[in-house]
Amino acid sequence: MDVLHFDARFIRLDHHDGISRFSAELITALAKKVRVVAIVYDLRQLDFLPKGIEFIVLNNPESPSEFFIARKLNKLGVSNVYSPMQVMGSAGRKYKLVLTLHDLIYYRHRKPPQDLNLLLRAIWRLYHLSYFPQRLLLNRADAVVTVSETTKKLIAKHKLTKRPVSVVYNAPAGQPINASRTFPTNKDILYIGSFMPYKNVETLIRAAGIAKEFTLHLLSKIAPARKADLEKLSQQVGAKVVFHEGVSDLEYEELLSKSFALVTASKDEGFGIPLVEAMQKGLPVVVSNLEIFREVAGDAGLFFDPNNSDDLAEKLAQLDSKSTWENHSALGIQQAKKFNWDKSADELLKSFSQPKS
Repeated sequence: MDVLHFDARFIRLDHHDGISRFSAELITALAKKVRVVAIVYDLRQLDFLPKGIEFIVLNNPESPSEFFIARKLNKLGVSNVYSPMQVMGSAGRKYKLVLTLHDLIYYRHRKPPQDLNLLLRAIWRLYHLSYFPQRLLLNRADAVVTVSETTKKLIAKHKLTKRPVSVVYNAPAGQPINASRTFPTNKDILYIGSFMPYKNVETLIRAAGIAKEFTLHLLSKIAPARKADLEKLSQQVGAKVVFHEGVSDLEYEELLSKSFALVTASKDEGFGIPLVEAMQKGLPVVVSNLEIFREVAGDAGLFFDPNNSDDLAEKLAQLDSKSTWENHSALGIQQAKKFNWDKSADELLKSFSQPKS
């Protein structure tokens, strides 16, 4: 491959979300292997990319000009284009194109991202009422990538594309630890993520009310009304809960490095990057018995019924043993090595070996 044009227009200008961080980390890994040209719409996006990277400036992907972006790329003589989303315009393209479908969670939970404008939110909701639009988008590509074997199976189950599908794993930022950790003296359990209903944070609080020696730390920002509801529940069940209202990357890393476990009772998930972030720091993960979590955590995870707070409390009690804790810590460090950006970059480059459709 002579050059890869990478669609970096989904990198946020303020702070990373999942797609933004995926884009920035993957392009950084790719730039060590091939010549990469970033496609941006705002020069501030370059702040999140490798210093000195080549770039071109095109339209915002939310602009109507997106329908004509392939013409612009054709004129530039591009040969290989990758987008971390599936919505990139492609009409009339003359180059190889690989698109991404991260997961299918929004077909089950159709509330659109609130940072989109009202029109795009309406389109988002309509789009996820049927698989037909997804099939149209994915079949425009030469190949499709997704971030897990679980989603790859779902893509096949729902017959979303005729194109070959590859797994390009999401991966954590930061460096893993190589040395084993010793049993902690605290009983701090961590949750990071949103407080949407399917995240099922109530089960975490009820379990903390049963296993009263543990303190549940809720790390993410939370709306006042939602916080009030969860505070009321924690008082009713006698749980020790700390609301952090958001943490910095440094604070998050420190908490991962010294706490007892990472927990989540989510009833649905697209991937689960916090599991990998915890495991690479040697922090055991106690999580819902979901197929995607079993893929991500493997033998390192302890799994419970997300509808049963007693089951979670029992798993925490099981982990509260020096030998068990240190075993799961060591298993997590090994499991986390499965997810790294260098391997992901190699898998993405392989997807361009497919003939142009």
